[in-house]
Amino acid sequence: MAKNQPKDILSRVADLGEEALHKLPSFPGGDRVMEVVNQSRTRLDEMQKRLRGLDVLETRVDQLEKRLAKLEKPTSTKSAAAKKPTTPKPPA
Repeated sequence: MAKNQPKDILSRVADLGEEALHKLPSFPGGDRVMEVVNQSRTRLDEMQKRLRGLDVLETRVDQLEKRLAKLEKPTSTKSAAAKKPTTPKPPA
């Protein structure tokens, strides 16, 4: 009964893909293609590990930017008033 049921399109594509992968090494240059695919998988894994580390660095940069903003902010208006040069008043 199960043999008579039609397969959905994804199952058929997956089956064809598996067959093609099994036959690939028998074609000329197929070994090279398989080698490149395996190297790509390894490189992608390494890239994912590095990208995960960027999240930690972004958080640290955000924290440092907040600390820097606090340090650069003027503390009070008294210091700004103290920095103004005083002009002598003309005698009346």
